[in-house]
Amino acid sequence: MDIQEYMQQVGKNAKASAKVLARAPTATKNRVLLSTAEILEQSQSELLAANAKDLEEGQQIGLDSAMLDRLALNPDRISLMCEGLRQMATLPDPIGQITDLAYRPSGIQVGRMRVPLGVIGIIYESRPNVTADAAGLCLKSGNASILRGGSESLRSNQAIAICIQKGLAMANLPTTAVQIVETTDRAAVGELLRMSQYVDVLIPRGGKSLVERVSKEAKMPVIKHLHGICHLYIDESANLEKAIRVALNAKTQRYGACNTLETLLIAEIIAPKILPDLARMYLEKGVELRGCPMTRALLTSLPIVDATPEDWDTEYLAPILSIRLVADLDAAMEHISTHGSAHTDAICTEDWNKARRFLTEVDSSSVMVNASTRFSDGFEYGLGAEIGISTDKFHARGPVGLEGLTSQKFVVLGDGHIRT
Repeated sequence: MDIQEYMQQVGKNAKASAKVLARAPTATKNRVLLSTAEILEQSQSELLAANAKDLEEGQQIGLDSAMLDRLALNPDRISLMCEGLRQMATLPDPIGQITDLAYRPSGIQVGRMRVPLGVIGIIYESRPNVTADAAGLCLKSGNASILRGGSESLRSNQAIAICIQKGLAMANLPTTAVQIVETTDRAAVGELLRMSQYVDVLIPRGGKSLVERVSKEAKMPVIKHLHGICHLYIDESANLEKAIRVALNAKTQRYGACNTLETLLIAEIIAPKILPDLARMYLEKGVELRGCPMTRALLTSLPIVDATPEDWDTEYLAPILSIRLVADLDAAMEHISTHGSAHTDAICTEDWNKARRFLTEVDSSSVMVNASTRFSDGFEYGLGAEIGISTDKFHARGPVGLEGLTSQKFVVLGDGHIRT
């Protein structure tokens, strides 16, 4: 079977499965999620063994440290996958909910019912946990899924998919409701992008080049974000202890994530009080600092690299941080507007008026006050997990959970009503 024929069969299977999932009771979908979590825990040794082979091969082909970090599974990450599935099972099922039901002057009732999107294709790189998160969210929202992970994580994804399909079988749902694209042939991606007769929505999760390609070539709607250039602005009224804690966590808790801090902005007036100590803490953790001229002038005794114009527009996904001193809140927001990616931006301040201005005027999918950008995550937001983060304004924005994977249709209730 050639690639086109194979992908067409995957699409047909998904379309048929989507019809079954759309009418599956909430209890059945929850049973799949809970069973899958249990099977994943019982299969930990198999998952780690498959992942070890992926990591070994990744090192051999020269994957960088950020990519290897995203690829790696460990007991804690497997536990988080299972916890995410269990949390999804506790969430209200959006499917079938009717809202805004109201009588019209004609006597009919008009409302809106929440429905699945249908078949969702997810194209992603490295992170095997996406397989469980995406499959779980699609299942709970009544959607079939076609998952095309990167070739570097194929063994890990296959091992996780086997667990999910066992959970589906235990609930008498079609195992083709969740399908992993089994080939590493890149032609499969091109076929998936053209399968608008089977795939209703595509979600790319990966590097900028992948997202740009999907956005350009896909024949169906795309939910996406290109990159995560996240900012933290430390205002002159900030509590220094809070600000240091938030700034360190936002950058160093994990380097390879899209919600990791990439540019630190500090009010000039407060910089001498906070930046020397904070810079030393970063350097002790192995973070390379790239600073504006005022930053370098303030930190002459420390090894600060001269920031280039390109640094302000770079998502490092690595232990590198750019630092810029700014005059005030307006200058900070202007920098974010010019160089940001509309992903996640935060302010540390004790001035609520400034906090409100920041929340109102910064046009990003997540905006935070006195909190680490690393909280920009579906699991942390109580969504159970996320299938991705959208920086678009339609159809979903921010971490995409259950509701973001649904649509609405109008429903009309009458009793023999006719229009006159």
